[in-house]
Order: sequence, then structure tokens, then C-alpha cells
Amino acid sequence: MLRGIAFILSIAAAMPAAAQGCPDLAGARKVESERYVLSFRTKPEKVAVGQHFSVEMVVCPDGGQPAPESVRVDGFMPEHNHGMNYKAVVKPAGGGRHDAAGLMFHMPGRWDFIFEVRAAGRTDRMTATLLLQ
Repeated sequence: MLRGIAFILSIAAAMPAAAQGCPDLAGARKVESERYVLSFRTKPEKVAVGQHFSVEMVVCPDGGQPAPESVRVDGFMPEHNHGMNYKAVVKPAGGGRHDAAGLMFHMPGRWDFIFEVRAAGRTDRMTATLLLQ
């Protein structure tokens, strides 16, 4: 009996964070760091030039890592070496969820979402690219 329990526990430890009670965010993209898996989706789904949008995020600690103390999201345009003209406001929404409001990409081209998750004196940075036309 103990072998069976140990086997089940070893399988659970190898499962991804989403399978271990991390909330699902339907239609989300995922980025990962050493310590966290972050799923996100924009609202509206299709981001338009010059239009405000929001970002829903779920941040899941990986393998016993601490819960995030803070989460930030920003946008950066690498080819032009500048960011957004607006600063997103991120609010916790409970259960690992965070909502960011007030984002706007003011010109077409390649934009990188920059996500920062802060916990235990360290900041994990993750990026995801969006081509805006």
C-alpha cells in the first residue's frame, strides 16, 4: 500500500503546475521562468493600435516556490527601443489571478509583454511577443 501511495505522490510531483490546482485560464498563452508559470490573455482578445486593453494573468509557483508578492506587466517595442506611454495597474484577483488594466500599444509593430513576478527577494522576468498591425 505504501508503495502505491509513494508512486502516486511521485507522479503528482512531476505534473505541471496547471495540473496541481493552478487555475486554468482558457485561451491563454504561457510563459515560464525557473520558479513560475504565468498564463495570460488580453481583453479584448485582439489588441488594436491606440486602444486600451487589459491583461488577465494566472501565476503559478513551480515545485514548492513561494507565492508571488507582486506581479507587474509592461510593454516594450525592441526595434524602436521604447515602451508604452501608459503604466499598467495590476490588482490581485485571488487564487493566483491578477488583472492588469490601462495598457495601450500606440503604434503597430513588434511589442514584447514583459512580466515580472517578485517573491522572496527575487524578481523573475518573462517575455512574450505580440505582432501588432
